[in-house]
Amino acid sequence: MAEQRVSGEEPGRELSKKEEREQRILDAAAELLERWGYRKTTLEDIARRAGVAKPTIYLSWKTREALFMALIEREQAAFYGEIVQRMEKDPEGMTLPGLVKHSILATLKNPLMKALATRDVEFLGELATHEHNTAAYQAQMQSYAAIMSFLRELGVIRSDVDLREQSITFASVTWGFLLVDPLLPADFKLTDEQMGEQAYTTLKRLLEPDIPPSEEQRREGKKAFRAYMEQVVAIVQDTSHEAKL
Repeated sequence: MAEQRVSGEEPGRELSKKEEREQRILDAAAELLERWGYRKTTLEDIARRAGVAKPTIYLSWKTREALFMALIEREQAAFYGEIVQRMEKDPEGMTLPGLVKHSILATLKNPLMKALATRDVEFLGELATHEHNTAAYQAQMQSYAAIMSFLRELGVIRSDVDLREQSITFASVTWGFLLVDPLLPADFKLTDEQMGEQAYTTLKRLLEPDIPPSEEQRREGKKAFRAYMEQVVAIVQDTSHEAKL
């Protein structure tokens, strides 16, 4: 998580000294957050790890919370980009079940994203229940509703179930796989890959219509879903950019 990532920047563009310093501070914050958790990580610790004076941090972020929120926005932008890359490499990745599969796999390998998903107070403190960018969340939900409606009309996913109920079921299965692991006895534990595959299979069975879609319908669905994912990544990257202004 602590490796330097600058999401939303133009490829090949050289960072200014201010931007490079900000990324170094965020990298230090990420490393210490993973090591000690939010409540134990101080600005003094971050400044020392980043090799800057504490007042330098205030040139970019007015509060400790603002610094960590900027870190979360940066990591989320990189995280969504990683999910899209995973989906692109998978022949069945650009689908709703594929999104869940690769989101779960990416989440389980990213301590910060896992802590956000499970609302881990020990890791994130009060940030675990912080309301993250409502406007961006609403934009994502609008995009989600649009792609669900399109896929239903296309015949790629079943439309004989109420859209709201279908969405709740979809979300319940997704979050359930992320939250259930700590509750399982050792004999029932799954590897990350098994968890991702099981989530994919479960959702495919739940979503696919009784009459399987044709290859042409599947191609159209994947094309639309790719555009949807590009839109989601753009929304998250815009949020990350705004957090740095």
